[in-house]
Amino acid sequence: MIKEYCGLFGVFGQKEAAKEVFLGLYSLQHRGEESCGITSFDGEVFCNHRGMGLVGDVFNETILDGLKGYQAIGHVRYSTTGSTAIRNIQPLFVDSRRGSLSLAHNGNLLNSRLLREKLEDRGAIFQSSSDSEIILHLMMRAKGESFLDKMRYATGKIRGAYSLLIMNDRLVAGMRDPLGFRPLCIGKKGDSFYISSESCALDLVGAEFVREVDAGELVWIDKNGLHSEKIFPSFKRKAFCSFEHIYFSRPDSFVFGQNVHLVREELGRALAKEHPVEADVVVGVPDSGTSAALGFSKESNIPLGLGIIRNHYIGRTFIQPYQSERELAARLKFNILKEVVNNKRIVVIDDSIVRGTTSRIRVKNLKSLGAKEVHLRISCPPHRFGCFYGIDFPDKNRLIANKMSLEEERRFLEVDSIGYLSLEGMLRCFRYSANNYCTACWSGNYPLKSRQELNKFALERGNQY
Repeated sequence: MIKEYCGLFGVFGQKEAAKEVFLGLYSLQHRGEESCGITSFDGEVFCNHRGMGLVGDVFNETILDGLKGYQAIGHVRYSTTGSTAIRNIQPLFVDSRRGSLSLAHNGNLLNSRLLREKLEDRGAIFQSSSDSEIILHLMMRAKGESFLDKMRYATGKIRGAYSLLIMNDRLVAGMRDPLGFRPLCIGKKGDSFYISSESCALDLVGAEFVREVDAGELVWIDKNGLHSEKIFPSFKRKAFCSFEHIYFSRPDSFVFGQNVHLVREELGRALAKEHPVEADVVVGVPDSGTSAALGFSKESNIPLGLGIIRNHYIGRTFIQPYQSERELAARLKFNILKEVVNNKRIVVIDDSIVRGTTSRIRVKNLKSLGAKEVHLRISCPPHRFGCFYGIDFPDKNRLIANKMSLEEERRFLEVDSIGYLSLEGMLRCFRYSANNYCTACWSGNYPLKSRQELNKFALERGNQY
């Protein structure tokens, strides 16, 4: 459907920390399917294992037994800056006379090109083409020796959307950017603490959700427990990524102060009020459209039907690096139940339309299996602008709603009607006031301006930026 958009999971104080991280990453697999990695520390030695592919394919019992230690961090990756290559797999690791550091990053830096050029001019040698490595170089160049000094220096230089996991030989730390674009939360089990992109991963390891990491806050766990410091002063506004509620986060996660499933159900109710339709059955597009379809059905009193079955062995179609692979995945990903849709007027509830590839194929399949009418309802506004904060639609010219009028889009998708939830209707479903959410991809109102038009390969050697 629809740059680093990834999942983070870390633990301090568990005898077999890497195995806990493995389970956490398994729960966060939906946030990135290209690659994954784990770094652990046992008090003397750092151990690393990284690989291309899914968590269950990259790790096995033998590998996990070799990742010894009571602290560990892990990462699942969907690339946004840097190619799909082994050198870009995270966590990144550096070993120097100033200490050892491992880092995992979810987000996208807006000033990565400028920072990298400056660092290279001063002699820095980069091993990857990921913007995340810039943070490690900055930390190692900080004048202060303490971990806090290094974090203050590095985060004072970078601009953009980021949630970070950092580990050295004494602690595991997490931090969110000053506007809080990306989610991050804290969990606890006995005397052990966890840091995770989403709370669903805490559930799997049996940890209790403590709270979300605040925007601009640094938290760290060491042998003395949990500590916190607000690195940045409180901003008047936040910029929580609205798309976490719409699409990215798992429905059983607690993100930005709300349960994701319940938010999506409210989005569906709001959609039914704004765009009513006469139909026989409501069908949600799995998985992120399912909760919205439930809300639409409840509000409209149109029965909910299980008309589209998802093949869970096919990854999320936007989490594929190239368009040709997206189109193949779109065909493999869904199967339609003829018995549910045949001779029926269908309301299809989807979370979003970005390029339109998947939606058009789906509508054709529905009609070929006998659907009398297909009405498409989308639980967010039309995407008309690029995202520079970590989602893979930076080029607005590839967005269907930017290229076409609503009627042109309806004809292209071959649907009988189409309706998007309004921006105001969407924001009313969220907990906080409207100015606390990033709506740039819909409104064009960017909370942070970018001076560089980055594509995901902008930091590759030989790229002309």
